[in-house]
Amino acid sequence: MRILITGGAGFVGSHLCDRLLKEMHEVIVVDNLITGDINNISHLAGRDDFSFVKYDVSNFIFVPGKVDAVMHLASPASPNPTSPYGYPQLPIQTLKVGSLGTHNALGVARVHEAVFLLASTSEIYGDPQEHPQKESYYGHVDIVGPRSVYDEAKRFAESITMAYHRYHDLDTHIARIFNTFGPRMRLDDGRAIPNFIVQALKGKPLTIYGDGSQTRSFCYIDDLVEGLYLLLQSDENYPVNLGNPQEMSILVLAEEINRIVGNKAGIRRVPDGRAPSDPQQRQPDITRAKSILNWEPKVDLETGLKLTIEDFEKRL
Repeated sequence: MRILITGGAGFVGSHLCDRLLKEMHEVIVVDNLITGDINNISHLAGRDDFSFVKYDVSNFIFVPGKVDAVMHLASPASPNPTSPYGYPQLPIQTLKVGSLGTHNALGVARVHEAVFLLASTSEIYGDPQEHPQKESYYGHVDIVGPRSVYDEAKRFAESITMAYHRYHDLDTHIARIFNTFGPRMRLDDGRAIPNFIVQALKGKPLTIYGDGSQTRSFCYIDDLVEGLYLLLQSDENYPVNLGNPQEMSILVLAEEINRIVGNKAGIRRVPDGRAPSDPQQRQPDITRAKSILNWEPKVDLETGLKLTIEDFEKRL
């Protein structure tokens, strides 16, 4: 297939490029590099089956030649309010790429009669009152809070994707992605795993908010990419959760990273400065992914962390 990936220079997008090229597909990446990094795809430069265009998909997209699939991953993704790459610092851009960008990407798919896959997010569940979260759960969201720009952009993206499926009979797929980690994450991304790894490698105490009892579920990048590839080829049009159901507290995660790195500086607790809408728990129910895609994560946390730490150590 000839596949267009928006946001293909980002963390997830670049790994997806590698996988698709390994499967002998041709890949076209469109990315404005606001949060993506050209270094993530520099190893692909010069290949006949790969091309890159620096472009903002919030504007009209034209792709010459046949396109067989469109995978829409473009969007800021970090909730960190102090990171220049976080969506709290890029609120308008986040809303535009989730709305206008999704509309434009769907337009490419419609013109070419191509398969369309939307990279949505577990954030559409908000601070969930259902645990673990099934795809049927409508969510518990704050539509005007600081995180809402990302949540609502993705919720709109899902709605317009389903509208194109129903009204234009477009073959669409929606992946609700839970916390994912691995090599190529930005060192200053601001989320728990990058923060902890950088602090541990520098021999500093790992900073946690409150008592660290808030939980997350962490999926290694290779497992996520496998799920996205299987979903692209499936007949499923409704949202599918992709994530690791092995839930753990932030405190346990910090202790595990310190153990692997050999960091003796320990942990520093600070007052809980998280936003009120920051979810206390997040865990996917992947029953549908298992049933529909025959997919579940295979890489255990320790293995994934060691690979990620090795990558961070080289870049630091």
